[in-house]
Amino acid sequence: MTSVEMDLGKYLARIGFTGPAEPSLEVMRTLHTCHLLSVPFEDLTVHSGGRVQLDLPLLYDKIVNHRRGGFCYENNSLFRWLLTELGFQVTILSGQVKNRFTGCYGPPFDHFILLVELEGRRWLCDVGFGVPGFSVPLSLDTEDPQEQSHRVYRIRKDLEMHFVEWQEEENRGVDGDWKEIYKFTLKRRSKEDFTEMCQYHQTSPSSIFFCKSLCTVLRPGGRLTYIGHRLITITFPTEENRHVVETITELKDEEIPGVLKEKFGIVLNSTLIAKDEKITPPLITY
Repeated sequence: MTSVEMDLGKYLARIGFTGPAEPSLEVMRTLHTCHLLSVPFEDLTVHSGGRVQLDLPLLYDKIVNHRRGGFCYENNSLFRWLLTELGFQVTILSGQVKNRFTGCYGPPFDHFILLVELEGRRWLCDVGFGVPGFSVPLSLDTEDPQEQSHRVYRIRKDLEMHFVEWQEEENRGVDGDWKEIYKFTLKRRSKEDFTEMCQYHQTSPSSIFFCKSLCTVLRPGGRLTYIGHRLITITFPTEENRHVVETITELKDEEIPGVLKEKFGIVLNSTLIAKDEKITPPLITY
């Protein structure tokens, strides 16, 4: 493996962060949002002849030097390195995502998330989730609703399991329905614990990352998503228009590389095979 210098300042520049980088709540919140606005959540390596590997220098080279993105194991692994280098106390946790296509939870080690302890409080950080991920860390010390922009989130505890849930704009309020995003425990994990599931997500017909080529990034006031042969532009509600506006553009194969470069800043070294297949429900449910 070629040696890669991991430069903290270059990483901060990659995500557009300026100002004092100290272990404070304000800095953590800003870093979290900057990362989501700059680094896509994507699985394009899987669909362009490559394999995702979790060595930190490789992740740094991909995300910082080559201005790519990644899925949770990649984005959150590198974000953990950043927070740790800045002096934050970070613990790796394992989550299980509720698949919005199959309605099933993924296996253990399905999702890589971060717990940050700061000034006697606990925060859940996650820059490795697409829709409907949260833009700033969520407090782990309350089950009360936590409002962010047009969405409301909460972390509900049931015995040893915690559930991250959200309400859509038109569904908010005391009587609204909560939708589960993923569940997790507070058991400390290591990066190596996720190796097997990282391979699973690149080879299993029950994984969204194997079945669909995708790339999504948060934008001020909205979100931009590529999936298969579609480009989806989401505009969040405003005071003038209180509804989410979705625009879908159909893409031809030859248009996709240009869209990835222009809209996401991504240039692939190999040809992308666009994919948008139905996900097979897992034989074992969790």
